[in-house]
Amino acid sequence: MDIEGGDKISVGDYSSIGKMAWLGAFASYLPGDKFQPSIKIGNQVRIGNYACIVSVKSVEIEDNTLISEYFYVSDHGHGYNPIVDIPPAKQPLEVKGEGVRIGKNCFIGYRVTVLPGVTLGNNCVVGSHSVVTKSFPDYSMIAGVPAKLIKKYDAGLNDWVSV
Repeated sequence: MDIEGGDKISVGDYSSIGKMAWLGAFASYLPGDKFQPSIKIGNQVRIGNYACIVSVKSVEIEDNTLISEYFYVSDHGHGYNPIVDIPPAKQPLEVKGEGVRIGKNCFIGYRVTVLPGVTLGNNCVVGSHSVVTKSFPDYSMIAGVPAKLIKKYDAGLNDWVSV
């Protein structure tokens, strides 16, 4: 596992992170940057192998969430201006809006990507290979590229129903 900015990362009780994961909380990227990153992983969270969790602002994964392998989440993006003669890795980061929050009791499928500013409510299910570009409320089942709402949990029926 590769950990950068470990003093800004917290992992709750009985949580585990698979092999070859990268957790990065970056206080700076380019000279002059001053970020206040935070990665908070709640209690009894299971994160699969090869996860990438990076932050310059805030990434929070709440209690009892299960995340499959090859998960990617970031609260920022790489800016890219093709007109300037500067390699992409030396251009500034784009940091917009809020951080990322994944609610309690979520299940995140294989190879899911969660992009900046997303909030997933409690008890959400995200289908494999989805790219989550916007927020969804509690009890949402989402899938696709970009992810869209496909079902909601109906407590009265005690079942997931199509929307």
